[in-house]
Amino acid sequence: MVYHVDQRGFFGFFGGSYIPEMLVPNITELQSRYLEIIEDASFQAEFRQLLRDYVGRPTPLYPARRLSEKLGYPLFLKREDLNHTGAHKINNAIGQILLAQRLGKRRIIAETGAGQHGVATATVCALMGVECFVYMGEIDMKRQAPNVRRMQMLGTKVIPVTSGSRVLKDAANEAMRDWIAHPEDTHYILGSAVGPHPFPDMVMRFQAVISEEIKTQLPAQTPYQLPHSIIACVGGGSNAIGAFAHFLDTPSVVLIGVEAAGKGLDSGETAATIARGREGVLHGSKTLVMQTEDGQITEAHSISAGLDYPGVGPQHAHLARTGRATYVSVTDEEALVAAHELARLEGIIPALETAHALAYLPRHQAGPDQPVVLCLSGRGDKDMATYCPEA
Repeated sequence: MVYHVDQRGFFGFFGGSYIPEMLVPNITELQSRYLEIIEDASFQAEFRQLLRDYVGRPTPLYPARRLSEKLGYPLFLKREDLNHTGAHKINNAIGQILLAQRLGKRRIIAETGAGQHGVATATVCALMGVECFVYMGEIDMKRQAPNVRRMQMLGTKVIPVTSGSRVLKDAANEAMRDWIAHPEDTHYILGSAVGPHPFPDMVMRFQAVISEEIKTQLPAQTPYQLPHSIIACVGGGSNAIGAFAHFLDTPSVVLIGVEAAGKGLDSGETAATIARGREGVLHGSKTLVMQTEDGQITEAHSISAGLDYPGVGPQHAHLARTGRATYVSVTDEEALVAAHELARLEGIIPALETAHALAYLPRHQAGPDQPVVLCLSGRGDKDMATYCPEA
């Protein structure tokens, strides 16, 4: 079974490029040049140097001893929260700003929900001296106010989105409209493994550094050659696909994606797209989408701004369809409980997104000699108002 993108930009049935005519030149340029640029030795040298010296990679693979004792199996946390800017998003932002420079683009746009991708994009634009505009839903701007202030301090213009449900989906819509209006000089740094080809494959390639490091760190630090399983939260799916990438063709490694069930799968207020979605087109690719019977996109709900999205990356849709990865879901309340537990047991406050993956751990089946790796995708300082609303 093939789990990677084909020459047409599809992962099996899912993927492709469904775009307005105005964007065809931009997307065609990306499709024809991204591999040539990314695989160039000078690009890789600069990318790796920045990951090491600016981002702080490799991130630790931390044995969570107290939590492991409670769970009954060895748990290792891949500490993406220790990256510069506090999440995995910087890996992709570094890669795409280098790509944009080689394409001669002088203006950067992005969308953000939880704000971590926005902060990462604002950071690399400040580093490179490039003009940056980030679209963010009005609701997300309120619940992620610290990240809004970070972006503004970095010199980025944060543009509130007041249309639709005023969250991540709507921010992506507005960013796409901006790109259509400025096709010549602008590059859209998409933050997740979604969108038209080549974005899902490109984001996977930049985030694959996560699984590349896991693959060398685990045997170097432990008696284990391979993880029994890898677990990560899934909204659009960038941290998960990065954690899965180097193990997709190793069938002995169990891959688990954890979606946001919101208030429950059958509550009408959920963001569990793989559990409740149907085939459709969203933001330029064919994937699984939460929609009505007549194809209207339904509003997603999650306590986590970064998972509050009615679609999922096409590669994840393919992994679910083929059975290579299993996707489960966790409610808002379960995520909150798990975040507080990690804080008390390990002294680590996770992002609300990561808390969903943590909440699944007690249900996960593994033995005392079966190492489980969880991608701790981000830190939780942005979520303190939700964790401690009485403070």
